Amino acid sequence: MDFEVIRGDIADQSADALVNAAGTSLRMGSGVAGALRRRGGEELNEAAMERGPVDLGDVAVTDAYGLDAAYVIHAAAMPHYGDGEATAGSVRDATRNALATADGRGCESLVIPALGCGVAGFDLREGARTIAEEIRSFEPESLTDVRFIAYSDEEYRTVREAVEGA
Repeated sequence: MDFEVIRGDIADQSADALVNAAGTSLRMGSGVAGALRRRGGEELNEAAMERGPVDLGDVAVTDAYGLDAAYVIHAAAMPHYGDGEATAGSVRDATRNALATADGRGCESLVIPALGCGVAGFDLREGARTIAEEIRSFEPESLTDVRFIAYSDEEYRTVREAVEGA
């Protein structure tokens, strides 16, 4: 399986599945979720909320609507509504479940952001290492291309350095 760190807007990516950094309610607000919602449309947010809430670390799947993907995998790495922050365990579980869900649906390509970092409060460097460890240890049946996306130049540098050191 190819694994690379890229810089860009996840809403501009083309893949079989895009991973949304979600809270347990699955309501798509700001950050990665906001970018996907703006591009995918309000139907994407409505479909996500119909599948929530989910437990911390769990995922839900929707169609991608206006995005260039077959699916959006909503990975709940953080609690919602101010009920706490992401943890190493929630980042690890959400990453593992997103990978397994994409692979189970026959996806070949997946784009994943820094789950649990940013608005969720988990340290970006530690989160990136955790996500990279999960990607590298995953044994796919269908996934052949996993892209770990960072939005800003600074985030990209931090993620790339953490991934190279993981």
